[in-house]
Amino acid sequence: MALSQTIISQLGTIFHHDQLFTETANCWPYGYDNSKLHSPPDAVVLPTHHQQVVDCVQLCNQHNIPLTARGRGTGTTGASVPTHNGIVISLERMNKIISFNQGNLSIRVQTGITNQVLQDYLHERGFFWAPDPSSASYCSVGGNLACNAAGPRAVKYGTTRDNTLQLKAVTGNGESINTGSITSKGVVGYDLTRLLIGSEGTLAIITEAELKILPLAQHTKTLRVLYSDTHGACVAIEKLTALRERPAAIEFMDHHAIQLINQHTDVLLAKTAQACLMINIEGSTSSLINSFNEIEQALQHESLIEIQQAETQAEKTKLWTARKALSPILRTIAPNKINEDIVIPIPNLAEFIRQVDTLSDQYQLPIVNFGHAGNGNLHVNIMYDANNEIENKHAQSCLKAIFALTIELNGTLSGEHGIGITKRDFMAMELGQDEINLMHAIKAQFDRNNILNPDKSLPMATIK
Repeated sequence: MALSQTIISQLGTIFHHDQLFTETANCWPYGYDNSKLHSPPDAVVLPTHHQQVVDCVQLCNQHNIPLTARGRGTGTTGASVPTHNGIVISLERMNKIISFNQGNLSIRVQTGITNQVLQDYLHERGFFWAPDPSSASYCSVGGNLACNAAGPRAVKYGTTRDNTLQLKAVTGNGESINTGSITSKGVVGYDLTRLLIGSEGTLAIITEAELKILPLAQHTKTLRVLYSDTHGACVAIEKLTALRERPAAIEFMDHHAIQLINQHTDVLLAKTAQACLMINIEGSTSSLINSFNEIEQALQHESLIEIQQAETQAEKTKLWTARKALSPILRTIAPNKINEDIVIPIPNLAEFIRQVDTLSDQYQLPIVNFGHAGNGNLHVNIMYDANNEIENKHAQSCLKAIFALTIELNGTLSGEHGIGITKRDFMAMELGQDEINLMHAIKAQFDRNNILNPDKSLPMATIK
């Protein structure tokens, strides 16, 4: 149902005319994210400060208007798609750095700032924020918070939850809250900070964040390691993650990915390779010597084919070319893909990949696996043609089988993409009804009228 002129006029008292879109052409782009799902909002608002968010949430409560928070739309699960229309509140203009506290190793930002702008600011001062998703150039810090994004560096430095100290937010009830503290330790009350991170805009809209930062490493080495079987690579991953000085990144590519790289790029990997690891090692000049020796020893296995090392930036870029080329290459083998980001305990990785290959044969669909294997986070890409009725049916059945396999091997259905719409109805495979009911009760406490991102991240059923 379209917004009444009265409500639009009330929005006009909160937002300047260039912060309020009601024309269809202007609202249309805010109806989708990288899931390719689309549902246009009735209006879009672009706040520049916290109070505007408060006023907007309170107005939506007054009139029971669905409100969907949005960062930059890079999510893949439909979490920022306004499925109930209503209003999209885009934080893209809340993009300021509020304070930089070097002594406290923290920085405070508005959450519409992109990850890359934040990193550039910090790098100039010798620091970085640990989360480094592949969409860093475009995604917002708010989006990183919403789905607990991570990236390759999580194996050493942790996820967004591990690198956030304090939040300022507006609950679905229109209340301003401050969670956590700017100190590195604190146990006063429940940990609302970690609750909000990963809640995908269903509990509150986060407007500011105090982020924990780290000093940049003095040096980085990059290794590309090839194995003649997946088991050897997975054994190496187990050894690497058990080291006192573990690598800063451990990326994995399966034999399908290697084949695609050999076919579509000028990077030639050994034809006998069935698995590839990309490894970054960070530290001081002296510590890198010891770290490299330990890592090289951990990589040894009878299936090891070769270790290539890079130290200069040009050499590192060349080694990473293969990994970065994968996503666009996937489009050459099928017009559509289902990209899931399951997480498997590292000791079970080899078995997972073996069984996924079996599913690929069973459903006659290419399945390409790569990702952040240092913490068991794999991107499983089911390639298919959505316009082919049989392939589309097989892809959906294969997805359910992959999720069932993930649970069977004690994994979890999402590592950093979140749940949104696309995984919502699979949650009962991992969580029991009591846990789901408790989550609905928490949602009701934060958002009694269910206006914030309704019907996302939790199964549709409500508590009786």
